[in-house]
Amino acid sequence: MPHEPQPHALDAEAVRTWSSLAVAALGRAREDIDAINVYPVADADTGTNLYLTAESADRALGGAFGEVTEGTPRTSLAHAVRTYAHGALTGARGNSGTILAQLLRGVADVLADEPGGRPPARLLAQALTRAADSAYEAVAHPVEGTMLTVARAAARAGEAAESAAGTAADVARAAYDGARTALAETPGQLAVLGRAGVVDAGGCGVVAVLGALWQALSGREPAAEPARGRAVPVPQPPEPCANGQEGPAYEVVYLLEASDAAVGELRARLDGLGESLVVVGGDGLWNVHVHVDDPGAAVEAGVVAGRPYRIRITHFGDEQRRGRAERTQRAVVAVVPGEGLAALCGEAGATAVHARPGEVPEAAELIAAIRRAHAREVVLLPGGAELRAVAAAAAEQARADGVRVAVVPTRSAVQVLAALAVHDPDGSFDEDVVAMTAAAGATRYGELAVAERQSFTSAGICQAGDVLGLIDGDVAVIGASLPETAEAVLERMLGSGGELVTLVLGPDVPDALAERLEAYVQHGHLAVDTVTYRGGRYSAPLLIGVE
Repeated sequence: MPHEPQPHALDAEAVRTWSSLAVAALGRAREDIDAINVYPVADADTGTNLYLTAESADRALGGAFGEVTEGTPRTSLAHAVRTYAHGALTGARGNSGTILAQLLRGVADVLADEPGGRPPARLLAQALTRAADSAYEAVAHPVEGTMLTVARAAARAGEAAESAAGTAADVARAAYDGARTALAETPGQLAVLGRAGVVDAGGCGVVAVLGALWQALSGREPAAEPARGRAVPVPQPPEPCANGQEGPAYEVVYLLEASDAAVGELRARLDGLGESLVVVGGDGLWNVHVHVDDPGAAVEAGVVAGRPYRIRITHFGDEQRRGRAERTQRAVVAVVPGEGLAALCGEAGATAVHARPGEVPEAAELIAAIRRAHAREVVLLPGGAELRAVAAAAAEQARADGVRVAVVPTRSAVQVLAALAVHDPDGSFDEDVVAMTAAAGATRYGELAVAERQSFTSAGICQAGDVLGLIDGDVAVIGASLPETAEAVLERMLGSGGELVTLVLGPDVPDALAERLEAYVQHGHLAVDTVTYRGGRYSAPLLIGVE
């Protein structure tokens, strides 16, 4: 959740607040920015790319503040801005996100330097100027009417405010106002924007980030930005090249470990291969972005220069087809055993992944399900403790694809059902994830299984054929029959209270067992309701949830 805005000096807390507010601002504007994205490629993802880049930077910054413990010095301004810029660099998405990362690096280059007695206003004005200059340097062929133009206008306005003896907050306000003015002029500077009747999408992001900076330093909230042109539900095709053909077919992005000299040679090589070339970073770590027809050659150039990794290749035709398929805002992907549970998840609006007995789904299965969900935001419910690593790997890959993903730590199918019961697709993503996590965490889970061999358990020695009653993953009861063991497990689980019991019956369990257990609960716990579902093939004989 964003920090409550309060006036700040130009210090580490100001950077932290700026980051939080920037994520919130870009989150609010994301869909509107996506809708007016017609340059350099009309793929309707500029708002999403800016948001995901800012979110990556905010996560990194949060980690830096999390390292501070009681009795240690607070995070310094230098450490905060360097961490902020590094997080944007490693998580940059698309052309716009890569340029935003370089703008933040330019700010960090000045603010992390020894102030040498410079007043905060002067320091900030110089930081904004360095940011704009470094962004222009990072783009192989800068074009006016883009976010570069907006950033430079903001820097000039900030310098003017500082020259007039303004404070750091005054510099930030002047930069914000200068950016807004420059943004309004972009349709007259770039023909594709004028034809579409929109302002530059990346420039909208710069305005949002600068508004967050002013809010962090002044404690005053910028007025809501008006719509900046008509929405473009189906993006227009890319601008034809001089030869009459459409632009390059692929976007190639990767992180690169390489020397400055090697990167200079890489720029020249990639510039000959394609267009929209942006290379940002420094100190041995770079983020490379280029549009090409031969993605293999672009990656090979990175191999020659150093060590490329987190390589992402996107075909623009695929991206545009996905955009036309009306990508939803949010989806839930749930991993559950049995077609009955999968059907329940489907009825609740989730995309289900079947978990077969003794097999842990591979990350590729979860990634495929996330892509099938076709949403900008995905809540992933793994449904088992053994799936934690696989879910984390799938989420990381999905984030690299531009999807915002949160993993709710569900350890049983009944916790998945509890989380789905409170899912609110119309609420904010963070609040939805918190509510689903709370619902899952408040649900104790039990399971009945039949022992296959003699073994030692936490409840004693069991023999082959014994019925095992597990509570929260540990064997708590060893019984001779399913009904008596189920009742013993229920009694223990309800001993600490509960309002709702969920029973999920396996494929060979008769309905009579559910009726018996429902009567058992009603007799001993009058205020507790019971719901029963069929788990279907592959589900355990009995799953129990107590909320």
